[in-house]
Amino acid sequence: MINPFKSKKGLGRGLSSLIGESEKIDDKKNVSISSLIRNKYQPRKKFDEVSLEELTNSIRERGIIQPIIVRPSSDEEDKFEIVAGERRWQAAQYAGLHEVPVVIINADNLKSLELAIVENVQRKDLNPIEEAEGYKRLIDEFSYDQDKVSKFIGKSRAHIANCLRLLSLPQEIIKYIIEEKLSQGHAKVLVGLDNAIILAKKIISKKLSVRQTESLVRMLKSSSDRLSKKDPNIVSLEKELSGRIGMRVFVKNKRNNSGIISLEYKGADQLDRLVEIIKQYY
Repeated sequence: MINPFKSKKGLGRGLSSLIGESEKIDDKKNVSISSLIRNKYQPRKKFDEVSLEELTNSIRERGIIQPIIVRPSSDEEDKFEIVAGERRWQAAQYAGLHEVPVVIINADNLKSLELAIVENVQRKDLNPIEEAEGYKRLIDEFSYDQDKVSKFIGKSRAHIANCLRLLSLPQEIIKYIIEEKLSQGHAKVLVGLDNAIILAKKIISKKLSVRQTESLVRMLKSSSDRLSKKDPNIVSLEKELSGRIGMRVFVKNKRNNSGIISLEYKGADQLDRLVEIIKQYY
């Protein structure tokens, strides 16, 4: 018989090894579907409706092949908390099942979170934000560091670090990632940018690729670098003139001290005022 918990190649820790480290209270048995409760450490918040419907149809036809991994609930008497297999549990309810096969194990909170993360990472069921939040929980609540998470999950430290950096993005962008309006590749480029929200909206509206986004950010950074190298005396003069006139002033001074002064007006009123100032003094 094929081991339903066999780890996929390349993963640091598979379900089989993690379950093997946990003491089994009871091998495969059937329990009432109503006796199961959601895993409070479940990293996945969003379940794809289409794939859930497909799983429901499969369970309706063939039943549940892989048992759900559970542990005795510490919060509710005579209940079991799902450690791995919440999607199967939901689909079983939609399929109208009254009982489901389970394997009951002893697992503390850390083991429960580890199993939930590993199962979802193996199946690629987590969006980038859920994945990052799972890693952050290991770090914040169970004293993992990025190296330990990397070895445990079987992904590079750079991948873990990039995932965690996504959580520093504004909530509006995080929502775009969860809603799959922005990919992880797009989001990674936006980390640390002051104008990240504006750029995110542009990426979505213009349907920019990751490569196009990288080019746009490079161009904006290059422009910003050129401005930052501007003579501080010229910058000071621009600010003073802008304050006096009430509109933005730009001074472009060349090496021979010739150059251009330009003014930015907004609306006919500002233009009329500017013309009057010039007429009055010149």
